[in-house]
Amino acid sequence: MEEQLYRSYSQYLKEKYHTKVYKLPVNLPGTCPNRENGSGCTFCSEKGTGFEAMKQAVPVAEQLEKTKAYIKKRYHAEKFIAYFQNYTNTYFPLETFASFLKETEKVEDIVEVSISTRPDCISSRYLAFLHEWMQRTGIDITIELGLQTANYHSLQKVRRGHGLAEYIDAVQRIKAYPFALCTHVILNLPWDDREDVAETAKVLSVLDNDIVKIHSLYLAKGTELARQYEKGEFQICSLEEYLERVILFVRLLDPGMVIERFFSRIPEQDAVFCNWNTSWWKLKDMLLDEMKRRGVRQGDLYCYRDGSRLRKWN
Repeated sequence: MEEQLYRSYSQYLKEKYHTKVYKLPVNLPGTCPNRENGSGCTFCSEKGTGFEAMKQAVPVAEQLEKTKAYIKKRYHAEKFIAYFQNYTNTYFPLETFASFLKETEKVEDIVEVSISTRPDCISSRYLAFLHEWMQRTGIDITIELGLQTANYHSLQKVRRGHGLAEYIDAVQRIKAYPFALCTHVILNLPWDDREDVAETAKVLSVLDNDIVKIHSLYLAKGTELARQYEKGEFQICSLEEYLERVILFVRLLDPGMVIERFFSRIPEQDAVFCNWNTSWWKLKDMLLDEMKRRGVRQGDLYCYRDGSRLRKWN
């Protein structure tokens, strides 16, 4: 069973809500501060990550109701997560952001709101509001932070617009509240090696993340990173190397952390490169088969906290 190799997101949701729970993507009418100040991250397309989301002009409650009807019919789900997915979802005046949250209250069977944002768009004022709203409505909140890598030199190369310090600051503020925290990482950025992958796993673990979402680097059409790739300015690591990085990352993770995914997904027509032309579920099977073959699992290298060099005297 894959749950024996790692702590899966599906199992986490079943344990938390005792039923099937599915995410409903919501596309808010916003943008990202990185786009306003320039051309944005080099890997981000004009669509952001909302390749299959509804138009921003559709009201939040309507987006949720339409997607919920489809998911409920197809997967027989009973509870749902409103996923504020695309761009930076806290990059609004607080009053505007509050109005979007209020829309979710109109939709039945929403048990959680998951908010995808940037470390430099988290503030104590917003977090205090979210906590008050969560207490009033009884709807859980997960905050998803895009970090991508602990290597701040790589963050500069992809024009991320923030460094590692901003991420640490945001995490510390979030962890002061009873929110779940999820961090997004890309394990095969061209300028990162296995040491960077290992350090990223350790940083997420010691900061007590609840969930990690692992992405394989894809190149969306029209992005600066895709243009650099087509010019031969960098190469993407092999599939074999990526699997090695994921296995190392997983082994170093806190065994209690939830892993939501291992590979990115993007519609084929929108991609210059994605997943070595292999379906994500085949790649997942390959990964888990290799972990089984080696006899390794999540957290079996999680031994670096609490003064590890002092253990010889214990």
